[in-house]
Amino acid sequence: MKALVQVAGVIDLAEARALLACGVDWLGFPLRLDVHRPDLGEDEAADVIRAAGLAERAVLITYETDLAALVALAAALGLRRIQLHADCAPAVAAEVKSLNPALFLMKSLVVRPDNRQALLDRMQAFAPHVAAFITDTFDPRTGASGATGQVHDWTVSAGLVAASPRPVILAGGLTPDNVAEAVRAVRPAGVDAHTGLEGSDGRKDMGKVRLFVDRARAAFREAGLG
Repeated sequence: MKALVQVAGVIDLAEARALLACGVDWLGFPLRLDVHRPDLGEDEAADVIRAAGLAERAVLITYETDLAALVALAAALGLRRIQLHADCAPAVAAEVKSLNPALFLMKSLVVRPDNRQALLDRMQAFAPHVAAFITDTFDPRTGASGATGQVHDWTVSAGLVAASPRPVILAGGLTPDNVAEAVRAVRPAGVDAHTGLEGSDGRKDMGKVRLFVDRARAAFREAGLG
């Protein structure tokens, strides 16, 4: 897993197909969230995943902590990649894998101003139970851990990448204007964007998406990560 481009917040089938046409690798579907409203319902998400053939390219982004409900939701959606955003114990990830070993689990590492060492410790604790990590940004004004549109201290993410035994995806306020700089600074296995690619109507701006993908890919190649 390297030079990956993920875009989260798919609204409908047309948008999913357009994102794939722009060269996006994985599409994120945020569901059962704590602060944000979902972009579409669970039945609608399942329909999009099925119609667009996304079984291996869709990612469930969720704060769900009930283990059986989480595994059941992934099955109902028809996907196997789950991005765990809840503040849960490593044992939760281990138990989810025991319920369905085929699941590909990613754990979020949400960067705050003062939690660098805590994230390193958390990463090491989760590493035996997940396939990858994704960094993101905490917004103290809203309490949101992700989809904040805010950049965090990239030296923290760079430290996580250097220390991690698993691939690390960089998220948090990424746009076409800063993604190349972010790749050079952090050297992640992939990048993720959500609000930074949206237009004023809340839909993805495909011009921004194409530019984001092109600049990310070029930066990965230049950094020897492609």
